[in-house]
Amino acid sequence: QVQLVESGGGLVQAGGSLRLSCADSGRTFSSFAMGWFRQAPGKEREFVAAISRSGGNTYYSASMKGRFTVSRDNAKNTLYLQMNSLKPEDTAVYSCAASTKVGSPNEGAYAYWGQGTQVIVSS
Repeated sequence: QVQLVESGGGLVQAGGSLRLSCADSGRTFSSFAMGWFRQAPGKEREFVAAISRSGGNTYYSASMKGRFTVSRDNAKNTLYLQMNSLKPEDTAVYSCAASTKVGSPNEGAYAYWGQGTQVIVSS
């Protein structure tokens, strides 16, 4: 069973940083590739980043590469998203998800989802 809980969201000024966490209370975290998605008000959910089971391979949306870094600590059953140089357009609900497919940008490939954490970037 995979149970994902995100944390770390909040209000930050443009140019600032946040680190999101996604903790899995189950025992199978390392068996899954993981991803981050976000959904802004009135917009469709979009892919942010993904990481392989070991953490050795990472994948990013072109618009976020260079500002966001995805990582994981399998010993702590936790996924991270470090977000730097935040912009107002990064405002969204960020969700983590687990998949058996490595690096997929398609939300349909992810079977398990967290409830999301709100990020608001003020100008």
